[in-house]
Amino acid sequence: MENLLSDNWDVKPKHASEEALQRWRELCGVVKNPKRRFRFTANLSKRYEAAAMRKTNQEKLRIAVLVSKAAFQFIQGEVSRKILLLLMFLLKLRTTFVPKMMITGMQPSDYTVPEEVQAAGFQICADELESIVEGHDLKKLKFHGGALGIAEKLATDPSNGLSTESEALSRRREIYGTNKFQESEPQSFWIFVWEALQDMTLMILGVCAFVSLIVGIATEGWPKGAHDGLGIVASILLVVFVTATSDYRQSLQFRDLDKEKKKVSIQVTRNGYRKKMSIYQLLPGDIVHLSIGDQVPADGLFLSGFSVLINESSLTGESEPVMISAENPFLLSGTKVQDGSCKMLVTTVGMRTQWGKLLATLIEGGDDETPLQVKLNGVATIIGKIGLFFAIVTFAVLVQKMFGRKWHEGTTLKWSGDDAMELLEYFAIAVTIVVVAVPEGLPLAVTLSLAFAMKKMMNDKALVRHLAACETMGSATNICSDKTGTLTTNVMTVVKSCICMNVRDLSDPSSAKTLRSELPESVAKILFQSIFNNTGGEVVVNRRGRRKILGTPTETAILEFGLSLGGDCQAEKQASKVLKVEPFNSTKKRMGVVLELPEGGLRAHTKGASEIVLAACDKVINSDGEVVPLDEASISHLNTTIDQFANEALRTLCLAYTELENGFSADDAIPESGYTCIGIVGIKDPVRPGVAESVALCRSAGVTVRMVTGDNINTAKAIARECGILTDDGIAIEGPVFREKSLEELLELIPKIQVMARSSPMDKHTLVKHLRTTFNEVVAVTGDGTNDAPALHEADIGLAMGIAGTEVAKESADVIILDDNFSTIVTVAKWGRSVYVNIQKFVQFQLTVNVVALAVNFYSACRTGSAPLTAVQLLWVNMIMDTLGALALATEPPNDELMKRAPVGRKGNFISVLFNEVNSREMEKIDVLDGILDNYVFVLVVGATVFFQVIIIEYLGTFASTTPLTFMQWFVSIFLGFLGMPIAVALKQHFPVET
Repeated sequence: MENLLSDNWDVKPKHASEEALQRWRELCGVVKNPKRRFRFTANLSKRYEAAAMRKTNQEKLRIAVLVSKAAFQFIQGEVSRKILLLLMFLLKLRTTFVPKMMITGMQPSDYTVPEEVQAAGFQICADELESIVEGHDLKKLKFHGGALGIAEKLATDPSNGLSTESEALSRRREIYGTNKFQESEPQSFWIFVWEALQDMTLMILGVCAFVSLIVGIATEGWPKGAHDGLGIVASILLVVFVTATSDYRQSLQFRDLDKEKKKVSIQVTRNGYRKKMSIYQLLPGDIVHLSIGDQVPADGLFLSGFSVLINESSLTGESEPVMISAENPFLLSGTKVQDGSCKMLVTTVGMRTQWGKLLATLIEGGDDETPLQVKLNGVATIIGKIGLFFAIVTFAVLVQKMFGRKWHEGTTLKWSGDDAMELLEYFAIAVTIVVVAVPEGLPLAVTLSLAFAMKKMMNDKALVRHLAACETMGSATNICSDKTGTLTTNVMTVVKSCICMNVRDLSDPSSAKTLRSELPESVAKILFQSIFNNTGGEVVVNRRGRRKILGTPTETAILEFGLSLGGDCQAEKQASKVLKVEPFNSTKKRMGVVLELPEGGLRAHTKGASEIVLAACDKVINSDGEVVPLDEASISHLNTTIDQFANEALRTLCLAYTELENGFSADDAIPESGYTCIGIVGIKDPVRPGVAESVALCRSAGVTVRMVTGDNINTAKAIARECGILTDDGIAIEGPVFREKSLEELLELIPKIQVMARSSPMDKHTLVKHLRTTFNEVVAVTGDGTNDAPALHEADIGLAMGIAGTEVAKESADVIILDDNFSTIVTVAKWGRSVYVNIQKFVQFQLTVNVVALAVNFYSACRTGSAPLTAVQLLWVNMIMDTLGALALATEPPNDELMKRAPVGRKGNFISVLFNEVNSREMEKIDVLDGILDNYVFVLVVGATVFFQVIIIEYLGTFASTTPLTFMQWFVSIFLGFLGMPIAVALKQHFPVET
């Protein structure tokens, strides 16, 4: 079976080609109910439609941008009128959102404010705002007074933001709309009932039941003649409603998960206070703070900021980032902040944005189907064809036996109502064999198990974005984890410092005051200037008047250190004028700022990885507070200090500055050398509780854990040893050394690497790629920054951090770890293994019932000329093995035993030995009853099956063609069923399942 499936029914867990997705669909030959069978698969026709619309929209937007630029250059005298007219003609052909004035000659001064907008207290309408930003219309923007003029017309304050007064916000919503996107309507329960009725075999049985009713009543009268027909109808309705109930519950689970996926927050200023807010609450006039890794939540205009690079590829298809500034202030919803930070004025929201229009078409395409879904569709197709063959043969044998009997009796040409009923019964049995034989429930059991696992994982702080990640995580053989925030708590404090060449322990609360008293005034001034100006964080006051620090944990620790020394953040920021900012990123491993000083002169500050910043220094502030050359003795002392801090598992940062005596332009790069070292700080970030145990659990499960971090190698090694990642036979290597290795060296080195420090995003990407392609490992990778996106994309399972992670990282990930905890990653792996094993259990159980039902009816038909199982009985068996069996087995929760076996890796068989429903609970353990009461769904389903089995046999004999059993017959039946368990024990002992 596996060999048959591997060629045609194999798709990648991620980035499967459209050809592969189309190929397996075309191979599905026997499908009873396409609506149900393909419900949780990608809608390829909608995807093609969405792709075409997206391409058209991208071209429109590109041309709009070109025309806007050409118009601006025409005004400046840089482009000829002919070129401008040509571009405008192209735009008129290609787009509907071209600014009207470009086509009709209308001037911005012709704009009049609609009365309802004026009555609400605003001076610009939504359509005008949309045309300005979407059309990149600089001329209109200038007419309205630029970004500040637009802010005034939107009745907002660029510094304090919108008022939170409810009536004012309501008026704004009425005029400009909300930042919500079009969503498909949730399906009601009756839609699922209707779809369950679309099963072709059930329709045929329905016709058979109708004919049986007519013929039966005509020949035997009411009610006796209606028993067979009503029995089939009741069975069909029972199957339909049970199936619809199961499917409806799944849809509710997926709907809840979709709500969680859409929870995105952004920093907003309202009423003068900065806070995090859902992007769906944004309104035109809101002041949004964007930083590297954010997704632009709505269309808007740049107000202020530095070094802002925007990736607009999701909208325009252009891979080159766009520089955003006062000269090019247009920010479009759905684009990503690749570098820098800025303050944005929201102008257009929701379905008025180009992203909203694109999103509406993209959502309908759905998610890719998972590899197990496709494989089990293959199993269902192959078995379905076999079942169809046996159904035809069974029908043919029964009809032949009937004709043989009539020939023997000499009644070949004499046909009665009983003969017609008998022939109809044979046909109904053949159709029901197809119902039982085609295991439509197999691929749907995957979805049921995944939906159940995803819902439970949400409770365990893991949000699954892509279905396939659930099952792939169970096959993971390698986890490449970040250090900060994943293995550690991400709660940072400065506990040591080396300022003016003197090392101080700052663990004691009073030590900061002692340090401040020892610092010369000139050094304290430089230090405060560096801390409070060269930062990505901010110190704000909340509504209660309490001080609050915003920013990353590292920035928070440094700012808290500055405040503890007696520094004043706001005073320092107001004292100097910022000319340029270079935000921190994981490639440079440093950040910088250029200040215009109040007393005149220019100064650049830098902060970052200690050895990198120290290498850029040629001077240092000594113990007397004087700037002196950085000699070998000083360098040795500082490097020893860095190593000492790092060996104590502290994160080290170096602060430095330089005077810019030759002037500075905003277009110039911040200097990379010639700095004076102010000092080094050691930041403590404790290891999370339970991480060492989780790493040990991974090792026992055959999963290798590697640490990939941008931190100092000694810090990384100290943390890795504490976590149990770095062992005596493992290797710790730095990124710059790793990337210099030849391919031959890497092949020998990579299996031994347990820690990679000072790594760049491309180092992580290279490591992951080699592990996947060269060593055929299934790799899970964690990431939180924008630059981690390539590695998350390359990995089999990308794990983004929910707290520290940027929106770009989350969008590239398959699973979001909501608490940023490594232990949660292990929980995801456990659930992934549970999904895989549960599907194995269900496959074994369903194939058992399939084979027995087919064999019994086929053998009996050939041997006796009659079928022992009627249509009603077969429908009952089908419901037990399909919907109820899936509920019982596919929802089994994980246990600790799952993490004591090796991972299945890339190739794992899910079809092995054959057991019954209880035996199928445990495919390896002898004691199949162990923990059986922990799964209430299993107990409920088995209990309900037993109850209704008794009812059907004892009381519904007329409809189900059954006869009540005596006590001894019940005992024999139960004993024969129980024999399957010792037989399974013997099979497990002599033919163990491969793991």
